[in-house]
Amino acid sequence: VQLVESGGGLVQAGGLLRLPCAASGRTFSSNAIGWFRQAPGNEREFVAAISWGGSSTYYANRVKGRFTISRDNAKNTVYLQMNSLKPEDTAVYYCAADPNRSPTEVADTKYEYDYWGQGTQVTVSS
Repeated sequence: VQLVESGGGLVQAGGLLRLPCAASGRTFSSNAIGWFRQAPGNEREFVAAISWGGSSTYYANRVKGRFTISRDNAKNTVYLQMNSLKPEDTAVYYCAADPNRSPTEVADTKYEYDYWGQGTQVTVSS
């Protein structure tokens, strides 16, 4: 599975962005997909994940209620809708694929994910 993130940019606090993660490879629909982010000097941290069946989602506490993850398997794309953005959301955002889950499972640790995109920068100004 090859993953390409897009949609990053500069936005003011309180604004919104939507990040698509486009995948190639015929096995995309059987991969759980996660979003992670990494700010300078910090570890890569979990943001959100969606099961390959689409029925299960899971969010980090710091984004719950503001971010929404969704997927369109017909388009081989997963989306991260980010609302009410805060300066502390500034980071490079990565999507990743995990082929080792059941249709309803998700994982929130980066070590569970086998395939990664190159990342897209999100900067939130105060």
